[in-house]
Amino acid sequence: TVNCLDQHVEKAPNRVALIWERDEPGTAVYVTYRELLDLTCRLANTLKKYGIQKGDRVAIYMSVSPLSVAAMLACARIGAVHTVVFAGFSAESLAGRILDSGCKAVITYNQGVRGGRTIELKTTVDEAVKNCPSIKHVFVAHRTDNKVQMGDRDIPLEEEMTKADSVCTPESMDSEDMLFMLYTSGSTGKPKGIVHTQAGYLLYAALTHKYVFDYQQGDVFGCVADIGWITGHSYVVYGPLCNGATSVLFESTPVYPDPGRYWEVVQRLKINQFYGAPTAIRLLLNYGEEWVKKYDKSSLKVLGSVGEPINKEAWQWFYQVVGEGRCTLVDTWWQTETGGICIAPRPSEEKAEIIPAMAMRPFFGIVPVLVDENGEVLEGNDVSGALCIAQPWPGMARTIYGDHQRFIDTYFKAYPGYYFTGDGAYRSQKGYYQITGRMDDIINISGHRLGTAEIEDAMADHPEVPETAVIGYPHRIKGEGAFAFIVLKEQTAHVDHIKEELKTIVASKIAKYAVPDHILVVKRLPKTRSGKIMRRLLRKVVTEQSSNMGDVTTLDDPSVVKEILDAYQKYKEKSSS
Repeated sequence: TVNCLDQHVEKAPNRVALIWERDEPGTAVYVTYRELLDLTCRLANTLKKYGIQKGDRVAIYMSVSPLSVAAMLACARIGAVHTVVFAGFSAESLAGRILDSGCKAVITYNQGVRGGRTIELKTTVDEAVKNCPSIKHVFVAHRTDNKVQMGDRDIPLEEEMTKADSVCTPESMDSEDMLFMLYTSGSTGKPKGIVHTQAGYLLYAALTHKYVFDYQQGDVFGCVADIGWITGHSYVVYGPLCNGATSVLFESTPVYPDPGRYWEVVQRLKINQFYGAPTAIRLLLNYGEEWVKKYDKSSLKVLGSVGEPINKEAWQWFYQVVGEGRCTLVDTWWQTETGGICIAPRPSEEKAEIIPAMAMRPFFGIVPVLVDENGEVLEGNDVSGALCIAQPWPGMARTIYGDHQRFIDTYFKAYPGYYFTGDGAYRSQKGYYQITGRMDDIINISGHRLGTAEIEDAMADHPEVPETAVIGYPHRIKGEGAFAFIVLKEQTAHVDHIKEELKTIVASKIAKYAVPDHILVVKRLPKTRSGKIMRRLLRKVVTEQSSNMGDVTTLDDPSVVKEILDAYQKYKEKSSS
């Protein structure tokens, strides 16, 4: 926090650190570096008063706001480890993360506000901590005026902060001490707590923020990500604040109160760099150009894309319509595990070419390699393979919390001597990198990474559903959607009723965005003789490449393919009618 706050307060205490673009349009709140330090110290002293110490884990379940940023920084100031849980996750997801990390406290709001709707946060936390013996206190801040149930372990946060001292001496930390954990989906059902440490992470976030976006002092940096994701950690909070920037906190949605919201905000806050997700761009593209053309976007200098590969149509629209053909557009590739941007068109030589929908150039110190299926490194250009990184970099994750073996198995076992990203990539004739997508059972829904096993595990809880297989399929707006194949117990009636129940289960066990768009009932799933489900075949069915099924000899019974194809055709005809 000294790098993010104190150093700037000494030099320019009244510089604006955060502009909170609240859900209600036109009600932005400006917070200076001095005010943010004051908020952070009071919150830190409150945590200390209630027994939070260096090394303790604290869960933050809050919507984007100056207070949620202060909560992250307050943990950092006293040497506690924050784990932010996206405020759209269900009580069960929250509880799982609290249990895995052994959190001592939760910081939350009474309610959240998003897209004109109220979201019950405290109620979700109450539900979650019922089964979490490690939780000693729940700190409750107020985003709305509505009263919520307060129990024995609940502490009214603002009330305590007004009583707290506004000076808090920062804990001295080792460069490799833990700064935060952030859970992300893996290919098994259990999310993994990715660990980032102090010095390397902050250095990498700050450098990439400065050089990829050409951030200049005085610019207003607008990253519209939620703090619940790594993008919010690195490019809303840590990177910009370390650089003494002015960072926008966006609480709303791209279509509230109308599809012009992003561009109205750009005009009103005079945003210079705008960093968002392809899924939002694809959504807005459907509403037409007039929503963009209504507003003055002359403040924009750089546009950025994050979370999934951007398709050419969305890239062109973002570049031409939003950026008016005069802004640099950086398509950035990185991961929760990398801590910051690894491949992007900038920094580069002055005016170097940018090719649409390509991440292109590795950042300082990043050495990408492409590896074939035999583990051989591919030399030369115009080749495709598994994307690996050949040497360590400051922002890389250090471990998976409580499971270092899983860390080694997931990232370093497939290609010994290299970090395996899980993505495939193409190196063009000119030597530029293009990301082609995940190589494992992980899908990307609206920029949110989700293991298909998580959805399958959730649906498997239904008593009538002995077997499920979930795959990703191309979706016009979300990039990918989830398509579920389910086997029902014999003589099950009410199929539609069961489908609705399954959707509810997935929403309550994971989050609403994880709910499959399609659920298809089949007699059985395509399995190998050892019982492994061949998801590749299900992908071919859904993407309608059934003429090219590849090798099906390992299937226990190849006739299953025709069975599933027939069921899919019937389902499609029914859907279209």
